[in-house]
Amino acid sequence: MCIALVHTVVSSAAQYVGESVGWKATNALRADLALHVLELDLGFHKTRTTGELIERIDGDVSSLANFFSRFVVSVIGNLALLLGVVIVVLAEDAVAGIVLGAYALIALLVLGRLRSIAVGRWRRVREVAALLFGFIGERLAGTEDIRSCGAEVHVMNGLALQHRAVYAARKHAIAAVAVIGSTTTFTFALGSALSFGVGGYLWSAGAITLGTVYLLFHYTELLRRPIEQLRVELEEVQRALGSIGRIDELLRTESRLPPGRGLALPDGALAVDVDDVTFAYEPDGESVLRGVTLRLAPGRVLGVLGRTGSGKTTIARLLLRFYDPTSGTVSLGGVDVREADLSDVRRRATLVTQDVQLFHASVRDNLTFFDPAIDDARILEVLERVGLGGWLRRLSGPGAEGDLDSLMTAGELSAGEAQLLAFVRAFLRDPGLVILDEASSRLDPATERHIERAIDALLADRTGVVIAHRLATLQRCDEIAILEGGQVVERGDRLALAGDPSSRFAQLLSSGLEQVLA
Repeated sequence: MCIALVHTVVSSAAQYVGESVGWKATNALRADLALHVLELDLGFHKTRTTGELIERIDGDVSSLANFFSRFVVSVIGNLALLLGVVIVVLAEDAVAGIVLGAYALIALLVLGRLRSIAVGRWRRVREVAALLFGFIGERLAGTEDIRSCGAEVHVMNGLALQHRAVYAARKHAIAAVAVIGSTTTFTFALGSALSFGVGGYLWSAGAITLGTVYLLFHYTELLRRPIEQLRVELEEVQRALGSIGRIDELLRTESRLPPGRGLALPDGALAVDVDDVTFAYEPDGESVLRGVTLRLAPGRVLGVLGRTGSGKTTIARLLLRFYDPTSGTVSLGGVDVREADLSDVRRRATLVTQDVQLFHASVRDNLTFFDPAIDDARILEVLERVGLGGWLRRLSGPGAEGDLDSLMTAGELSAGEAQLLAFVRAFLRDPGLVILDEASSRLDPATERHIERAIDALLADRTGVVIAHRLATLQRCDEIAILEGGQVVERGDRLALAGDPSSRFAQLLSSGLEQVLA
């Protein structure tokens, strides 16, 4: 009774400690992977779907949880049981003990030889599972477009192909595991034959009694449990090794943006200096920018024009150091962005685009990006300034003064309201460089007129780069740069270029800017 109670208590304690250690270890690993992925360059993220990365961060790590929680306790316990059985038989009869010990050793060696037979196949299972989740995540994100185009059948066909790939990968992995099971079964049969053979020989020689023959067979059968458990753990090891290889591969993936010396950018409006920059998104790809040189004094606003594909947005990405130029330098405030502290670059320069990412979180967290240092009074002031005070009160409910803790989702906002929230984010960061990538193109005329003064306030005493297709957007620009084929084909003062009939800018104005650059 007491022995059974102690066994239960010890087993429960071991299970609790194992699970606790396992989940703490895997949760810490998830956090490390998530931070590592967030710090990788934009080029890495452009080549992978969100669902694939989620599966790699969570799915691969989850497959390690059972391994971490049970492996050590199970292996040690079963090896101890295995050794105990051999010692007991040795004490009963030396020959029988030696034979049984040899059998146990052979069984362990066989399992050891099979330890990596299915690792590659389980790794393939994790790979196709990541592709499946990436496919699902991508299609769910495009639900509106899929429905509007009637592409549901195409999506389901694609999902069937993904499931087929997962099935094939798992089938091959399980077939490899079955080899281990079959080998273990054969080993057990060999052990039973040995026990009967050795027992029968010793009994016929008068060395042991018939009861001892039975005990010898019984102890041989006792070896089944630890060997079977070790086989199960071996399968878990192979699953874990498949995931560990992918985790290690992800952790070894390095950002294309090496850390610089951590130089700080100066306060106030930032000077912009793009010096003879050439850039291609892929190492062997076609250059998107070729020998681009742009200089902008602090507090000035530059309008960048060009057809789609001319390199306008690429310049914005280089200024924020989403990428590094293939050759040439990009400097903010006289500091090469490759030598600056990356977090300082992202804090002192901000980009407002047509695409606004909203989170299923409170209004405060959506506007501050989860930065508790920004004062609520400042948030409310900026919301009123851009005309979103009424929106916040409606969101908070009748009679409310505007609750920043109100939960919001993207579906509750019009395109114009979402764009206005992007401007609020820029205001709250108080950057030295503001880049507007056609940021008002989604606003209706009434909303656009409402925000014009807010944009002027945002650009006041700050350096601005405005990427535009519309004439109205350029009225606040001091200078104009026109790109064509990844090169600057015209650069100068806006008023001077507008007054020069031979300039490209004047010709664009006369022929209709929106139509020419569409």
